[in-house]
Amino acid sequence: MRFAPAVIALSMVFATVSSASFGQSADIEIKQRSVEYMQLGEAAQKRGELDLAADLYETSLAVDPRNGSAFIALAQIARVQELPGKAIRLYREALILDPNNLDALAGQGEALIQRGALEKARVNLSRIETLCRSRCSQNDQLASAIKLAEKKPVLSAEAVTPKPKIGDEEPETETP
Repeated sequence: MRFAPAVIALSMVFATVSSASFGQSADIEIKQRSVEYMQLGEAAQKRGELDLAADLYETSLAVDPRNGSAFIALAQIARVQELPGKAIRLYREALILDPNNLDALAGQGEALIQRGALEKARVNLSRIETLCRSRCSQNDQLASAIKLAEKKPVLSAEAVTPKPKIGDEEPETETP
C-alpha cells in the first residue's frame, strides 16, 4: 500500500513514453538535395571526371548519410582506381543501410575478387542467390567474375621458393 503512489507514477511515465513512440513516423525519404548531388556526380562520372564525381558523392553523403546509392557510387570509383579495400568498406556501409541491396553485394563481391578473397566473394554470391529467386543480373555478373578469377593462376609465397644461403656473413678476404 505504501508503494502505490510510486507504482502509479512509474506506470504513468511508461505509458507516456510508449505512446510517444507510436506517434512518430519513420523518415525514409532521402533528402532532395542529396539526390541532386548524386545526379551531378553521375554526370561527372560519365564524363570521366572521377575526382569531381567522388567529391559530389561525398557531398551527397554529407547532406544525407542514409543515401546508400552514394556509398555504392563511391565504391565503384574506388574499384576503378584499383583501391579494393576502400571499395569493400564503402560497400559495407551501403549494406549496413540496406542488407539486401543486390548491387552492393555484387560490387563488394567483385572488390573481394580484386583483393584475392574468392571464398568471401562466393559467400556474397550465395546471398545474392538466396535473395534473388529468379535469375538477376547481379547474380550473373558476380558468378562470371568468380569463374574468371578461378582461371587466373594464384600467386602466393609458396609459389616462389627462396634459395638457401649458407652463411650470412661476408666472405673473409686475405690481408697481406
